[in-house]
Amino acid sequence: MKSNMSNNEPSKKSTSRREKIVKLVRKKGFVPISMLAENLGVTPQTIRRDINKLCDGGVLRRYHGGAGLVSSTENIDYENRQEIQHKEKQAIAKRIADYIPNNVSLFINIGTTNEEISQALLKHKNLKVVTNNLNVANILSRNDSFEVIIAGGTVRSRDQGITGEATIDLIQQFKVDFGIIGISAIDEDGSLMDFDYHEVRVTQAIIRNSRQTLLAADNSKYGRNAMVKLGHLSQIDIWFTNDPPPLSLSTS
Repeated sequence: MKSNMSNNEPSKKSTSRREKIVKLVRKKGFVPISMLAENLGVTPQTIRRDINKLCDGGVLRRYHGGAGLVSSTENIDYENRQEIQHKEKQAIAKRIADYIPNNVSLFINIGTTNEEISQALLKHKNLKVVTNNLNVANILSRNDSFEVIIAGGTVRSRDQGITGEATIDLIQQFKVDFGIIGISAIDEDGSLMDFDYHEVRVTQAIIRNSRQTLLAADNSKYGRNAMVKLGHLSQIDIWFTNDPPPLSLSTS
């Protein structure tokens, strides 16, 4: 798997410190700001800024006086996910759009980053896109040179995603050039994790039926908790992100 990173990277020092904060919280469940400041040798104000950044990215959850783990059973609501790491998602979207040529076929699955990718693809020509995301279909239908195929199934009101057996059945009828997928979390062992079993089964079908699989996942996904295993980073051909992954992250 190759990694394709954008240029708006935080300093290595702050990245390393935030990785240590996440590890401590994952080990203990909750860590006070005072303990983090003492262990990492920085001021409480610096730790608060780090915690705010990690919580805004959905990696940790704020509590009075410290930080704890986010739920592994329930994702952040759709509206908030649209705002989290928005500039980073736009940068990732541009890089993927630059990578995708005209006159090719694509799968695009559920996710706010994938909606940004759809916006970035609008200047392309003659794309054939199969999607289980009504928001993606609505965006891409603005280009009259595109052919957009919507998978059948059950529509989720919270984010306009489509899942179910009918969704999988349609996807399995195609073999496309590129499968563009998002993910809710990336575990330290390289496991790709999500919250919805039905959504995971659709994405697994996309990976099986794509000649090349592209993962769009910003650094807020590193170390997040989610309970459903989708697969592993080793199944991905190229990972588009905004920040180098932690050295401890297994990609093979």
